[in-house]
Amino acid sequence: MKNTMKKVIFFLLVSMAVITSNAQEIDKLALRMAIERQLATYPESTLQDVYKAFYQEHFGPEHMISDVEAVRNYLNYELSNMGDNHGNLYYEPIGIEGNYVRVYLSAVKDNLITADELLQAFIDSVTARQEPVIEWSKKWNAIVDIIDEINPGFGSDIREDLHQASNKKQAVHHSKTYNAAYHPHYRIVERTIFEMLLKHSIDK
Repeated sequence: MKNTMKKVIFFLLVSMAVITSNAQEIDKLALRMAIERQLATYPESTLQDVYKAFYQEHFGPEHMISDVEAVRNYLNYELSNMGDNHGNLYYEPIGIEGNYVRVYLSAVKDNLITADELLQAFIDSVTARQEPVIEWSKKWNAIVDIIDEINPGFGSDIREDLHQASNKKQAVHHSKTYNAAYHPHYRIVERTIFEMLLKHSIDK
């Protein structure tokens, strides 16, 4: 009986180890497709912008929110200063699985959702997911390896800075090139929260 129990426990431990190992594997085909989509959709992207997109999917909103009123005021400021030529893109999934969505402020400007609805979805998203199993630095190294297959030397001038940032789990801003080309104004929202609170209003 004791031997049987030992075998069962051993089997369970091995199974858990295998499951954990599989969970930590990076789907490199999906990752490559996501990188290619980023570069095709936004050809003015630098390596810094690729980093930002995948970092956002990995961690979600970048900062804990301690002052909701300050976040609200900045959102209203951005809405007031983004101008009328804001484009017609309302949202897009980011990263490999689209666990987070960039919801563009154009959806508010065009009265599809309110600023308060977007703000609440953004705030709810801050604590929506636990930190991913895969280390960010490991995923970033895989991204750089794929970048080298697609476009060797791409972003060589900033690679070391991004390598250091990945080791420290640091966020980065969009590049000046990206900002000049696309004028991005958005908030990051966790996918299920987006689907529950915002998607229907934007799509109807």
